[in-house]
Amino acid sequence: MSTISEDTDPSGLRAAARPAAANAPPNRVTFNRLELNRILNLYGRMVADGEWRDYAIDFLKDRAVFSVFRRATEVPLYRIEKDPRLARKQGMYSVISATGLILRRGHELDRVLLVIDRKLAVV
Repeated sequence: MSTISEDTDPSGLRAAARPAAANAPPNRVTFNRLELNRILNLYGRMVADGEWRDYAIDFLKDRAVFSVFRRATEVPLYRIEKDPRLARKQGMYSVISATGLILRRGHELDRVLLVIDRKLAVV
């Protein structure tokens, strides 16, 4: 029978007994802060225009996906994907339409997002 003083936290003892590797999440591809900031700025503008209403972010082992929806119950209008395996080939960023057509692929996120980021045109 072990004795624990009143000053020690029992939950801390359990945490120390577990190996550190068990707490580490598996390797996943994610968007960094700058990429996510750029995507969310575009998303905010499109929500303000009334075109988009919902989004989902998926962090998978091989790619990260930001999906944009007109309504939450529909299929995504666009998927913005980051796939590091394609970084030396066609570029790791791509924008994919609802039908699965790759609209643009490239090495720079800003240039890839131009396909769906409509600028204000003066008529």
